[in-house]
Amino acid sequence: MIAAKEGITADPDALHLIGQKADGAMRDALSIFDQLVSFCGNNLTHSAVLENLNVLDYDYYFKVVENALRQDIPANLLLFNDVIEKGFDGHQFVNGLAEHFRNLLVCKDPRTSTLLEVGETAERNYVEQAKKIEQQFALRALAVLSKTDVEYKAARNHRLLVEMALMQISSLLTELEKKNN
Repeated sequence: MIAAKEGITADPDALHLIGQKADGAMRDALSIFDQLVSFCGNNLTHSAVLENLNVLDYDYYFKVVENALRQDIPANLLLFNDVIEKGFDGHQFVNGLAEHFRNLLVCKDPRTSTLLEVGETAERNYVEQAKKIEQQFALRALAVLSKTDVEYKAARNHRLLVEMALMQISSLLTELEKKNN
């Protein structure tokens, strides 16, 4: 409403990112919105907001899951290296990936899909990816990520800890197949 009133075009996903960054605080959201308009001009796109807020694009998490479904450990290690090279924190990545798996589980049932707190484009992507995974796969991935989250502060080598979690997630399908046989 404020964007329209001010003559600013804004991608709904960009506005959702602002809301997430503000953590529900309207005053913070308005402040962030004003700063972004001064940096980006009168057209707020999803990519411009990602870049200016230094938020990791959720596409990374979708790629992690796709790589894990292909059991492609090297691809996930390279993807994590890219995240690190872009200056993002490994702990933030782990927590974001855990939220991603939570969102996939939420999308698996229409009754809980209203609990998803993302923009329309992201919601469509979550629904599509949720169709490709089994509930057990997502639950085991969440368990791995939860353990990684707890161990992160005590770990001497944070990168190795996150890489081990990615290797475990990328090996879950084999693990689950062995259990079922």
